[in-house]
Amino acid sequence: MDRSGVPEPNIVFEPKHYICHRAAEPLQLDGRLDKPFWANAPWTDDFVDIEGDLKPRPFKRTRVKMLWDDEYLYFGAEMEEDQIWATLTERDSVIFYDNDFEIFIDPDGDTHNYYEFEMNAFNTIWDLLLPKPYRDGGPPINSWDIRGIRTAVHIDGEVNNPNADNKGWSIEVAMPWSVLKECAPEGRLPRHEEYWRINFSRVEWRAEVQNGKYVKTINPDTNAPYPEYNWVWSPQGIINMHYPELWGFVVFAEANQPEPIFQLTQDELIKWELRKLYYRQRQHYAAHGHYASTLSVLTNEEVCSIEPVIETTSGTFLMSAKSQDGLQWIRIQEDGKVWGE
Repeated sequence: MDRSGVPEPNIVFEPKHYICHRAAEPLQLDGRLDKPFWANAPWTDDFVDIEGDLKPRPFKRTRVKMLWDDEYLYFGAEMEEDQIWATLTERDSVIFYDNDFEIFIDPDGDTHNYYEFEMNAFNTIWDLLLPKPYRDGGPPINSWDIRGIRTAVHIDGEVNNPNADNKGWSIEVAMPWSVLKECAPEGRLPRHEEYWRINFSRVEWRAEVQNGKYVKTINPDTNAPYPEYNWVWSPQGIINMHYPELWGFVVFAEANQPEPIFQLTQDELIKWELRKLYYRQRQHYAAHGHYASTLSVLTNEEVCSIEPVIETTSGTFLMSAKSQDGLQWIRIQEDGKVWGE
């Protein structure tokens, strides 16, 4: 596997959370969110820059709603936009070369075997499975498809018409559980009060009008387009969506059950402490050619809230800490996978 250094994100660990309720009726997809199906679903917080408070807040609003039933997990996203454009029409194109909306789903929260989905204003989609994040040597499986997915786009204006009264675009996505549960705990749908790790991203390119068409704005210093904006629901603290440990917590709520109250568990905080040590182990290997076998080397004598057991070989490490109840070990290894046993 790739043992290059892994940058540590500059962020306090407090991912967003959302209570995802059961849908009261089937969804008739048309891309619009101003219909009864979505009326009782709360909005997420408005999106922020992917680096969080390190960068200015987005100048165009993005927000999401979620619902679920026995067949689908539903997403609805609303994006303010005065420049509505798209170019890509073939499925599994690299959609983020256009302005796009993206969904990331890690059902069991181990940072491995997760889903990525992207779509543009033409309703062109790209869906892929990642066995591991790129930082851990995980190649994307582009041939993987969300079989039975349903999507729709509503345009408040006109696509690729700079003269139109463009206000925004919205999308609806219905992802079938028959596919999503492939990587879920016990291969099943979530239950009341259980959560999955999910995040959303909106890619926004600087664009201008030339000869009546939108084109990406070129940076004269590089003769290439300016870097895209990355606006997200739960900030990452780094320009990289493939840090699943920082995605939000989506808590599932059954009908006729008490409303779930979300609070970060002590075990999730223990996972985060192990994750910070994982970043430093990877950086240590990149610098020295071996993993550190003592905690003090990784913390530089800083106070650590856990006392992990660290096991290393010439090319691997396993770090383990007791769960809150003391009945399990929470473990992380050199390829970033985290689990309890």
